[in-house]
Amino acid sequence: MTNVRIGRRAALAAGVAALASPAVVRAQGDPIKLATLTPLTGAGGPYGPVMAKAAASVVEEVNKAGGVLGRRIVLVSEDDQTNPEAAVRAARKLIDVDKVSAIMGTWASSVTTAVAPLCWESKTFLCTVSGADSITLLPHQGFLIRTQPNSRLQVTRVGEFILALGAKKVFTMIPQTPFTQSTFDILNQILPKGGATHQSLIYDDKKTTYRTEVDQALRASPDVILANGYTPDTVVLLKDLYRAGFKGKILGFAYSINQKLVDQVGQPEVVEGVYTFAPSPAEGSAAFEKAKAASGSANPDPYTCQVYDHINLVLMAIANGKAATGEAIKENIRKATVSGGKVVDNAVDGIKEIMAGGKVDYAGASGPCDFDEKGDILDCKFRYEQIKAGKFTLVKIA
Repeated sequence: MTNVRIGRRAALAAGVAALASPAVVRAQGDPIKLATLTPLTGAGGPYGPVMAKAAASVVEEVNKAGGVLGRRIVLVSEDDQTNPEAAVRAARKLIDVDKVSAIMGTWASSVTTAVAPLCWESKTFLCTVSGADSITLLPHQGFLIRTQPNSRLQVTRVGEFILALGAKKVFTMIPQTPFTQSTFDILNQILPKGGATHQSLIYDDKKTTYRTEVDQALRASPDVILANGYTPDTVVLLKDLYRAGFKGKILGFAYSINQKLVDQVGQPEVVEGVYTFAPSPAEGSAAFEKAKAASGSANPDPYTCQVYDHINLVLMAIANGKAATGEAIKENIRKATVSGGKVVDNAVDGIKEIMAGGKVDYAGASGPCDFDEKGDILDCKFRYEQIKAGKFTLVKIA
């Protein structure tokens, strides 16, 4: 019997299925069932397969070392399709059929918002990389953490960076999402304090052209445009901004402006000079190096590093709680990062220390994994890049 079970859609993801082969394990007893629910397809498709692969690699290593509590881990991978309805169907299967104790890796905020009630109602623990402020304001009863900084922290940093670019007139173009209104609210607070005006519009992310919206934006004579959609619509938006002759600066989040976008645009001049922004992994750390190996990527993205942290945190919570229920994970997830505990960068070492009666302080691939009472990550660094000649070049990490 395999240690990692892959759903039918997950089988589409190259690299994930390869990790579904049996491993030599010493653990006995009923398996502990956990799950990844990542976007293997849809707008999040560039990220989901690698996220699932990283988690599966950690499970393989832990199983080879004997599992947790004398039990091996079965990891089930499902595709949320970057779609709330599909995600709910997948989550119901994971909870009702597979009987998993934890679900990790939900990416889009709309997906997490749809799935979270199923989790807290069933006492299934949920780890997410979604950023909308509204998520941790849900009545999740403690059955949720997120390693992604919330939208308030992210948009605050974006606003500060826009001001550092010397912007005086800023225009935000964004589809309707769970973080749209909070984005407007935060930028309307920050930008005027730095001497910049801010205007915005909401567009339909299913349109094939945004010429009307671009014309509206350019009538405001902005010197910076924040393109705050997902990859498919941002491809169209950038092309229309280029055709309209916009000469100012463009900034977007790295979850949408990525290598897939550059490839799909197919015209280096369209994306030349565009800035991107994302939470920065803990590059150079021991956990980051392990996440590189687990994901098979020389430069794992922030979401892959976060899901690598999810699975390590959950496994150590199970060890600390001496039980594999969602309730036990909820009560013990923060015991994996105890100040003064032995610093560890992987679950194998962490479980060994916990089972010997010690305390651990997990230093994650995405950075420190300390959470407030709502489940929000307390702080992180951010990575700013700019596209030059079709390549992403580092501006700063701060």
